[in-house]
Order: sequence, then structure tokens, then C-alpha cells
Amino acid sequence: MTAALTGAVILLVCVFGFLNGFRDASAAVALTVRTRALTPSIAVVLTAGFNVLGTLTSAWLLKNIGMVFVAVPSGNDGLVLLGATLIAAILWGVYGWWRGYPASSTHALVGGLIGASVGLTLIGDRAPSGLDQVFWLSVGLPLIVSPLLAFGAAFFLTPLVTWILRYSQPSQAHAGLRAAQSVGASIVAFGHGLQDGQRIVALFIVAALGSGAGFDEVPMWAMVAAAIALGGGTLAGGWRITYTLSHRLVRMDPLRAFVSQFVTSAMLVFGSLGLHWPLSTTHTVVASVLGSGANQDIGSVNVPLVVRLIRFWLLTPLTTAVLGFVLGLAFEPLGDIG
Repeated sequence: MTAALTGAVILLVCVFGFLNGFRDASAAVALTVRTRALTPSIAVVLTAGFNVLGTLTSAWLLKNIGMVFVAVPSGNDGLVLLGATLIAAILWGVYGWWRGYPASSTHALVGGLIGASVGLTLIGDRAPSGLDQVFWLSVGLPLIVSPLLAFGAAFFLTPLVTWILRYSQPSQAHAGLRAAQSVGASIVAFGHGLQDGQRIVALFIVAALGSGAGFDEVPMWAMVAAAIALGGGTLAGGWRITYTLSHRLVRMDPLRAFVSQFVTSAMLVFGSLGLHWPLSTTHTVVASVLGSGANQDIGSVNVPLVVRLIRFWLLTPLTTAVLGFVLGLAFEPLGDIG
């Protein structure tokens, strides 16, 4: 039964990785496509390639994210816990895509892990320890800090870029900004691979080898599998969410799109490589879009949609925790089968 459970959980990790790329592709391509810096087909191929590169590069950062999974029990109990967690995150991710709402896959994952752990603990199974610290480091602080930082940086950088380009002809300025956006989309995709790729690699390792295997030496197959799942999802593209980011939130032009991508790429790359922060690509992109758009005119911001998005973000870890709790209890008998 352990082999069957292992195979099922690895398959769920593949689905989660594909859905992660499918949903978060919008973060990199939405603004670039909106301002016609790149065509949709070229944009998704470019970002898929840099997503793969970021995922392969992320392997040496696994010690930072490994704390989320290192205490997962070994054997069937741990596999049941991971299975309930992944299904909860996948279900919420599909629902968010159907509604066209950008949200954090990591927050959904951590919420599902906490809910499933509580459910299994109630019936006497061993669950990960230190989940309160995991919640605050992976969900609580990033949920509060990264959107505020991204919004503020984009809000104050927009007039600075406008001032720098004040003597440029609009056509020349827009051409240069669109070219810069192509580079920005690549960096955002690379940063997304750094951030989310390491989580998927860690999930593959824990599912196949157990949490006791550690993350000092990352198997090549886990890196390749994570890169394929994330890159394949990016190629598929979640266009419902792309439309939300590029058309429904604010009225976007090349200058503000450039500022948003600059802020996002700087935060993702510096946050991963310099500070080792578990930032949400989605939250950072949305907040930077709103910051650059609000500087233009607060009336250009779709305030009712922003309120719904914030509510959806807050509901993400809570809802997946409930789903993980129910699924953990439902799947618990599988852990007793030899």
C-alpha cells in the first residue's frame, strides 16, 4: 500500500505543480500582453523557459523552505497528510482560476497542511510540529508585508519614472518601456521559479523519500520533474486570471506596467536570493499593479474587485485548512493499511 500511496502523492505533486504554473503564468505575461510588448504565444514560451530555469536554480535554496515539510511523519501517515494537503490546495486553486482570482498557491498549501495536521492529531496520529511558526513565516507575514511593500514601491516609483521620461516623445518612451517589459517578464518568471519551484521540488522529495531524507542533496529527477510540471502549466496559461490582472484591476499603460514588473522582479529575486523570504508572486504582482495604477488616478482602480481579491486572499489559508482537515480525517484509514 505504501508504494501505491507514494505513487498517488507524487502524481498529486505533479498536478499541483502544473496548476501552480497554469495559474501564476498570468503574473509574468499579463502586463506584457496587455501593452503589446509581446504576443501571447511568445510571452508564455519565454516565461515558461525562465520558470524552468528558476526552478532548476532553486534547488540550493531548499534548506529555507524545507522547514515546512521536514517534520512530516514518515511512512503512510506522512503520505496521507501530504495527499490531503495537496488535494485541498488543488481544489481551491481550480476554484480560484474559474473565478479569475489570482491567489497564492503557497498559502493554499500551508493552509491545507495545517488543517490536515490538526485533523490527524485529533485522532491520535503524529503530525508536524512547529506549524504555528510555519504559518507566520510562510503565510502571515508575507500576506501583510509583501503586498504593502510592493504597493508602496510602485506608487512612489511611478512619478519618478514619469519625471525621468518627461522630455521623451511618447512613442519613443513607450517603445523603450515595452522592450524593458520583455526583460521584466523574464525576470518575474525566473523569480517565480525560484520561489515556487523550491516548494514543488521539496514536495517531490518528501513524497518519494520521506522527510528524513533532508534537502542537502537534491535528486536530479526531483528538479527535472518540478521544472516540467511548472513549465508545462505556464505554457498552458491561465488566461482567466491574466484578464483580471491586465484589464479588470486598473487602466494600464506601458509606463505603469514597466514599474509594476520592475518592483515585482526586484522583490522576488532579492527576496529569494538575498533575504530568503517566501514571497507570493501573485500578491506581489497584484499589489504593484494597484500601486502604479492608484498613482495615476484612484478612480482608475476597480475598488470592488480589489475588496473581493483581499477577501479571497484571506479566505485561502482558512478554506484550505478546513478542506485539509476534512480530507485528512477521510483518508486516515489509508494510513493503517500495510
